[in-house]
Amino acid sequence: MMKKLILSAIMVVGLAFTAQAQEISKNALGLRLGDNDGFGGEVTYQRGLGDNNRLELDLGWRNSNNYDAVKLAGLYQWVWNIDGGFNWYAGVGGGLANASYDKGFNNGRDKDSYTYLFAAGDIGIEYNFDIPLLLSLDFRPEVYFTDNIDKDFGPDIALGIKYQF
Repeated sequence: MMKKLILSAIMVVGLAFTAQAQEISKNALGLRLGDNDGFGGEVTYQRGLGDNNRLELDLGWRNSNNYDAVKLAGLYQWVWNIDGGFNWYAGVGGGLANASYDKGFNNGRDKDSYTYLFAAGDIGIEYNFDIPLLLSLDFRPEVYFTDNIDKDFGPDIALGIKYQF
């Protein structure tokens, strides 16, 4: 699994040098709604750093029947034009999260919480409308650095809607 992830990352970086750049908005603010161990949303802010790169900051929450989390993520992204208003993008980053869960599933009487760091990648597609609206669909694999959960990897797939200014 790790070899495939590394190979995929190398291919994305290789494509980065052959793709055509697209000018992006200086600022965008919106919502990112997705699923990674429970449905959740993120308030997302993008800041254009150049003609084809940007910084994305996300503050979000996740919840399920016995699990709640708040997380802050930061990603550096490269953006390339496909055709017209269609772009694709890829990025890397990480973040900090705090999770709480019901250990024994005893109606909240046996709760525990912990804080952890994570590394994240990001790949997605977006459509930039003629009005200041941006729709996106992305995949964000996350690797967790904690001993408090059974798995070290979580895929996050989300739909985003942002207002550009």
